[in-house]
Amino acid sequence: MKPLEQWCEEAQYFEANGYSYAYWTSDKIDDARPWLLLIHGFPTSSWDWSGVWPDLHEKFNLVAMDMLGFGLSDKPSNIRYALIHQADLQEALLERLGISEAHLFVHDYGNSVAQELLARHNENALSFSVKSVCFLNGGLFPEQHRALSIQKLSLTPLGPIVGMLLSRDKLHASFDGIFGAKTKASDKEIDGHWALLEKSGGRKIFHKLLQYIPERKANRERWVGALTNASVPLRLIDGGMDPISGKHMYDYYLQMIPNADAVLLDDIGHYPHTEAPTRVLSTFFDFHHNIRTPFP
Repeated sequence: MKPLEQWCEEAQYFEANGYSYAYWTSDKIDDARPWLLLIHGFPTSSWDWSGVWPDLHEKFNLVAMDMLGFGLSDKPSNIRYALIHQADLQEALLERLGISEAHLFVHDYGNSVAQELLARHNENALSFSVKSVCFLNGGLFPEQHRALSIQKLSLTPLGPIVGMLLSRDKLHASFDGIFGAKTKASDKEIDGHWALLEKSGGRKIFHKLLQYIPERKANRERWVGALTNASVPLRLIDGGMDPISGKHMYDYYLQMIPNADAVLLDDIGHYPHTEAPTRVLSTFFDFHHNIRTPFP
Protein backbone atom coordinates (compact mmCIF):
# COMPACT_ATOMS: atom_id res chain seq x y z
CA MET A 1 0.00 0.00 0.00
CA LYS A 2 1.11 3.55 -0.67
CA PRO A 3 2.54 5.41 2.35
CA LEU A 4 -0.41 7.00 4.13
CA GLU A 5 1.13 10.47 4.26
CA GLN A 6 1.63 10.49 0.49
CA TRP A 7 -1.90 9.17 -0.10
CA CYS A 8 -3.39 11.92 2.06
CA GLU A 9 -1.37 14.59 0.27
CA GLU A 10 -2.85 13.45 -3.05
CA ALA A 11 -6.45 13.84 -1.88
CA GLN A 12 -8.78 16.32 -3.56
CA TYR A 13 -11.96 17.63 -1.95
CA PHE A 14 -15.48 18.58 -2.92
CA GLU A 15 -18.46 19.76 -0.94
CA ALA A 16 -22.06 18.55 -1.01
CA ASN A 17 -24.91 19.06 1.42
CA GLY A 18 -22.67 21.11 3.68
CA TYR A 19 -19.99 18.45 4.15
CA SER A 20 -16.52 17.93 2.72
CA TYR A 21 -15.47 14.73 0.97
CA ALA A 22 -12.01 13.49 0.04
CA TYR A 23 -11.53 11.85 -3.32
CA TRP A 24 -8.76 10.69 -5.64
CA THR A 25 -8.48 10.44 -9.41
CA SER A 26 -5.81 9.30 -11.84
CA ASP A 27 -3.08 11.89 -12.12
CA LYS A 28 -3.30 11.75 -15.92
CA ILE A 29 -6.72 11.28 -17.49
CA ASP A 30 -6.70 9.45 -20.82
CA ASP A 31 -9.96 9.81 -22.75
CA ALA A 32 -9.29 6.46 -24.43
CA ARG A 33 -9.38 4.61 -21.11
CA PRO A 34 -12.63 3.50 -19.46
CA TRP A 35 -13.47 4.85 -16.01
CA LEU A 36 -13.31 2.62 -12.94
CA LEU A 37 -15.11 3.66 -9.76
CA LEU A 38 -13.58 2.12 -6.61
CA ILE A 39 -15.80 1.94 -3.49
CA HIS A 40 -14.24 1.01 -0.15
CA GLY A 41 -15.55 -0.94 2.81
CA PHE A 42 -16.18 -0.57 6.55
CA PRO A 43 -14.44 0.60 8.71
CA THR A 44 -11.58 1.63 6.46
CA SER A 45 -11.25 4.01 3.49
CA SER A 46 -10.13 4.47 -0.09
CA TRP A 47 -6.53 3.98 1.08
CA ASP A 48 -7.35 0.27 0.79
CA TRP A 49 -7.10 0.66 -2.99
CA SER A 50 -3.69 2.33 -2.99
CA GLY A 51 -1.78 -0.93 -3.37
CA VAL A 52 -3.59 -1.91 -6.58
CA TRP A 53 -3.99 1.66 -7.86
CA PRO A 54 -0.84 1.78 -10.09
CA ASP A 55 -1.72 -1.45 -11.94
CA LEU A 56 -5.35 -0.47 -12.36
CA HIS A 57 -4.25 2.94 -13.64
CA GLU A 58 -2.44 1.28 -16.54
CA LYS A 59 -5.81 0.33 -18.03
CA PHE A 60 -8.40 2.62 -16.40
CA ASN A 61 -9.02 6.18 -15.38
CA LEU A 62 -9.61 5.79 -11.64
CA VAL A 63 -11.83 7.58 -9.15
CA ALA A 64 -12.43 6.82 -5.48
CA MET A 65 -13.82 8.75 -2.54
CA ASP A 66 -13.88 8.39 1.22
CA MET A 67 -17.57 8.12 1.96
CA LEU A 68 -19.27 10.25 4.60
CA GLY A 69 -18.01 9.14 8.02
CA PHE A 70 -14.87 7.48 6.68
CA GLY A 71 -11.20 8.33 6.19
CA LEU A 72 -10.50 11.98 5.38
CA SER A 73 -14.11 12.93 4.72
CA ASP A 74 -16.31 14.69 7.27
CA LYS A 75 -17.76 12.64 10.13
CA PRO A 76 -20.77 14.53 11.48
CA SER A 77 -22.22 13.14 14.70
CA ASN A 78 -25.73 14.56 14.33
CA ILE A 79 -26.97 12.65 11.29
CA ARG A 80 -28.23 9.19 10.41
CA TYR A 81 -25.80 7.42 8.11
CA ALA A 82 -27.43 5.54 5.23
CA LEU A 83 -26.16 3.49 2.32
CA ILE A 84 -28.74 5.15 0.09
CA HIS A 85 -27.14 8.53 0.82
CA GLN A 86 -23.66 7.13 0.16
CA ALA A 87 -24.88 6.05 -3.28
CA ASP A 88 -26.15 9.59 -3.86
CA LEU A 89 -22.66 10.89 -3.12
CA GLN A 90 -21.05 8.53 -5.62
CA GLU A 91 -23.43 9.88 -8.24
CA ALA A 92 -22.66 13.45 -7.22
CA LEU A 93 -18.92 12.89 -7.55
CA LEU A 94 -19.15 11.32 -11.00
CA GLU A 95 -21.49 14.07 -12.16
CA ARG A 96 -19.03 16.66 -10.86
CA LEU A 97 -16.23 15.02 -12.84
CA GLY A 98 -18.35 14.69 -15.98
CA ILE A 99 -18.19 10.88 -16.01
CA SER A 100 -21.07 9.39 -18.00
CA GLU A 101 -20.20 5.70 -17.66
CA ALA A 102 -18.02 3.60 -15.37
CA HIS A 103 -17.09 0.10 -14.33
CA LEU A 104 -17.29 -0.59 -10.58
CA PHE A 105 -14.82 -2.42 -8.31
CA VAL A 106 -16.20 -2.59 -4.78
CA HIS A 107 -15.61 -4.09 -1.34
CA ASP A 108 -17.63 -4.83 1.81
CA TYR A 109 -19.84 -1.80 2.71
CA GLY A 110 -19.16 -0.63 -0.83
CA ASN A 111 -20.93 -3.73 -2.18
CA SER A 112 -24.23 -2.48 -0.83
CA VAL A 113 -23.61 0.99 -2.24
CA ALA A 114 -22.90 -0.63 -5.60
CA GLN A 115 -26.07 -2.73 -5.35
CA GLU A 116 -28.10 0.47 -4.92
CA LEU A 117 -26.33 2.04 -7.90
CA LEU A 118 -27.01 -1.11 -9.91
CA ALA A 119 -30.68 -1.04 -8.90
CA ARG A 120 -30.91 2.55 -10.15
CA HIS A 121 -29.14 1.55 -13.36
CA ASN A 122 -31.65 -1.28 -13.88
CA GLU A 123 -34.45 1.27 -13.45
CA ASN A 124 -32.85 3.77 -15.87
CA ALA A 125 -32.72 6.13 -12.89
CA LEU A 126 -28.95 6.60 -12.57
CA SER A 127 -27.05 9.66 -13.74
CA PHE A 128 -24.27 7.52 -15.23
CA SER A 129 -24.18 4.15 -16.95
CA VAL A 130 -22.80 1.12 -15.07
CA LYS A 131 -20.73 -1.01 -17.45
CA SER A 132 -19.81 -3.86 -15.06
CA VAL A 133 -19.42 -4.61 -11.36
CA CYS A 134 -16.71 -6.68 -9.67
CA PHE A 135 -17.43 -7.43 -6.01
CA LEU A 136 -14.97 -8.34 -3.28
CA ASN A 137 -16.02 -9.82 0.09
CA GLY A 138 -19.14 -8.19 1.46
CA GLY A 139 -22.73 -8.65 2.58
CA LEU A 140 -24.43 -9.13 -0.77
CA PHE A 141 -27.08 -11.23 0.99
CA PRO A 142 -28.01 -10.08 4.50
CA GLU A 143 -29.00 -13.62 5.49
CA GLN A 144 -25.42 -14.76 4.81
CA HIS A 145 -23.66 -11.88 6.62
CA ARG A 146 -22.05 -13.10 9.86
CA ALA A 147 -21.44 -9.97 11.89
CA LEU A 148 -18.59 -9.80 14.40
CA SER A 149 -19.45 -9.51 18.10
CA ILE A 150 -18.26 -5.89 18.17
CA GLN A 151 -20.60 -5.10 15.28
CA LYS A 152 -23.57 -6.68 17.01
CA LEU A 153 -22.82 -4.88 20.26
CA SER A 154 -22.48 -1.57 18.42
CA LEU A 155 -26.09 -1.86 17.26
CA THR A 156 -27.35 -1.99 20.85
CA PRO A 157 -27.81 1.00 23.19
CA LEU A 158 -24.19 0.39 24.22
CA GLY A 159 -23.04 1.37 20.71
CA PRO A 160 -21.64 4.82 21.62
CA ILE A 161 -19.60 3.29 24.43
CA VAL A 162 -18.24 0.55 22.17
CA GLY A 163 -16.93 3.14 19.75
CA MET A 164 -15.24 5.20 22.44
CA LEU A 165 -13.60 2.08 23.92
CA LEU A 166 -12.28 1.00 20.54
CA SER A 167 -8.50 1.11 20.35
CA ARG A 168 -5.75 0.47 17.85
CA ASP A 169 -4.99 -2.89 19.49
CA LYS A 170 -8.65 -3.94 19.39
CA LEU A 171 -8.83 -3.01 15.72
CA HIS A 172 -5.70 -5.08 15.13
CA ALA A 173 -7.22 -8.07 16.90
CA SER A 174 -10.43 -7.79 14.88
CA PHE A 175 -8.47 -7.63 11.63
CA ASP A 176 -6.38 -10.65 12.60
CA GLY A 177 -9.62 -12.59 12.97
CA ILE A 178 -10.90 -11.81 9.47
CA PHE A 179 -7.66 -12.00 7.45
CA GLY A 180 -6.11 -15.14 6.03
CA ALA A 181 -3.71 -17.12 8.20
CA LYS A 182 -0.65 -16.08 6.16
CA THR A 183 -1.83 -12.67 4.91
CA LYS A 184 -2.37 -10.61 8.08
CA ALA A 185 -2.25 -6.83 7.91
CA SER A 186 1.12 -5.40 8.88
CA ASP A 187 1.58 -3.14 11.89
CA LYS A 188 2.09 -0.23 9.49
CA GLU A 189 -1.21 -0.94 7.76
CA ILE A 190 -3.02 -1.16 11.09
CA ASP A 191 -1.45 2.14 12.16
CA GLY A 192 -2.75 3.75 8.97
CA HIS A 193 -6.25 2.32 9.25
CA TRP A 194 -6.44 3.40 12.88
CA ALA A 195 -5.24 6.94 12.13
CA LEU A 196 -7.90 7.34 9.44
CA LEU A 197 -10.64 5.79 11.57
CA GLU A 198 -9.86 7.99 14.57
CA LYS A 199 -9.48 11.19 12.52
CA SER A 200 -12.14 13.89 13.07
CA GLY A 201 -13.86 12.03 15.89
CA GLY A 202 -14.42 8.80 13.99
CA ARG A 203 -14.84 6.69 17.12
CA LYS A 204 -17.86 8.82 18.12
CA ILE A 205 -19.77 7.80 15.00
CA PHE A 206 -18.46 4.22 14.66
CA HIS A 207 -21.77 2.75 15.86
CA LYS A 208 -23.76 4.98 13.52
CA LEU A 209 -21.97 3.61 10.47
CA LEU A 210 -23.07 0.10 11.45
CA GLN A 211 -26.67 0.97 10.66
CA TYR A 212 -25.82 -0.52 7.27
CA ILE A 213 -26.59 -3.95 8.78
CA PRO A 214 -30.33 -3.36 9.40
CA GLU A 215 -30.48 -1.22 6.24
CA ARG A 216 -29.34 -4.21 4.20
CA LYS A 217 -32.15 -6.29 5.68
CA ALA A 218 -34.73 -3.61 4.98
CA ASN A 219 -33.60 -3.31 1.34
CA ARG A 220 -32.90 -6.98 0.78
CA GLU A 221 -35.45 -7.45 -2.02
CA ARG A 222 -34.23 -4.38 -3.90
CA TRP A 223 -30.51 -5.03 -3.55
CA VAL A 224 -30.54 -8.78 -4.17
CA GLY A 225 -32.91 -8.07 -7.04
CA ALA A 226 -30.31 -5.72 -8.47
CA LEU A 227 -28.01 -8.75 -8.79
CA THR A 228 -30.52 -11.25 -10.12
CA ASN A 229 -31.88 -8.72 -12.65
CA ALA A 230 -28.53 -7.25 -13.66
CA SER A 231 -28.09 -6.43 -17.33
CA VAL A 232 -24.33 -5.83 -17.00
CA PRO A 233 -21.50 -8.31 -16.31
CA LEU A 234 -20.88 -9.19 -12.67
CA ARG A 235 -18.04 -11.06 -10.98
CA LEU A 236 -17.44 -11.94 -7.34
CA ILE A 237 -13.87 -12.39 -6.10
CA ASP A 238 -14.17 -13.87 -2.63
CA GLY A 239 -11.61 -14.60 0.08
CA GLY A 240 -12.77 -17.95 1.43
CA MET A 241 -11.15 -17.67 4.87
CA ASP A 242 -13.26 -14.65 5.78
CA PRO A 243 -15.64 -15.54 8.67
CA ILE A 244 -17.95 -12.63 7.76
CA SER A 245 -18.58 -13.20 4.06
CA GLY A 246 -16.23 -15.98 3.00
CA LYS A 247 -16.83 -19.35 1.36
CA HIS A 248 -20.34 -19.64 2.76
CA MET A 249 -21.29 -16.45 0.93
CA TYR A 250 -19.46 -17.56 -2.23
CA ASP A 251 -21.42 -20.83 -2.26
CA TYR A 252 -24.68 -18.95 -1.73
CA TYR A 253 -23.84 -16.54 -4.55
CA LEU A 254 -23.42 -19.48 -6.93
CA GLN A 255 -26.87 -20.75 -5.92
CA MET A 256 -28.67 -17.41 -6.09
CA ILE A 257 -27.26 -15.63 -9.14
CA PRO A 258 -28.12 -16.90 -12.63
CA ASN A 259 -25.00 -17.93 -14.58
CA ALA A 260 -22.89 -16.76 -11.64
CA ASP A 261 -19.30 -15.70 -12.34
CA ALA A 262 -17.37 -16.13 -9.09
CA VAL A 263 -13.78 -16.86 -8.10
CA LEU A 264 -12.79 -18.23 -4.70
CA LEU A 265 -9.40 -17.41 -3.16
CA ASP A 266 -9.62 -20.12 -0.54
CA ASP A 267 -6.66 -19.06 1.62
CA ILE A 268 -7.46 -15.31 1.69
CA GLY A 269 -9.64 -13.39 4.15
CA HIS A 270 -11.93 -10.38 4.13
CA TYR A 271 -9.57 -7.91 2.37
CA PRO A 272 -8.45 -9.74 -0.80
CA HIS A 273 -7.13 -6.57 -2.49
CA THR A 274 -4.69 -5.85 0.36
CA GLU A 275 -3.95 -9.46 1.30
CA ALA A 276 -3.31 -10.80 -2.21
CA PRO A 277 -3.18 -7.83 -4.60
CA THR A 278 -1.41 -9.68 -7.43
CA ARG A 279 -3.94 -12.51 -7.47
CA VAL A 280 -6.87 -10.12 -7.23
CA LEU A 281 -5.56 -8.00 -10.10
CA SER A 282 -5.05 -11.09 -12.25
CA THR A 283 -8.61 -12.23 -11.60
CA PHE A 284 -10.00 -8.73 -12.10
CA PHE A 285 -8.22 -8.23 -15.43
CA ASP A 286 -9.31 -11.72 -16.52
CA PHE A 287 -12.91 -10.63 -15.90
CA HIS A 288 -12.45 -7.56 -18.07
CA HIS A 289 -10.75 -9.62 -20.77
CA ASN A 290 -13.75 -11.96 -20.78
CA ILE A 291 -16.26 -9.12 -21.10
CA ARG A 292 -14.10 -7.41 -23.74
CA THR A 293 -13.66 -4.11 -21.95
CA PRO A 294 -12.12 -1.84 -24.58
CA PHE A 295 -8.63 -0.74 -23.50
CA PRO A 296 -6.42 1.54 -25.59
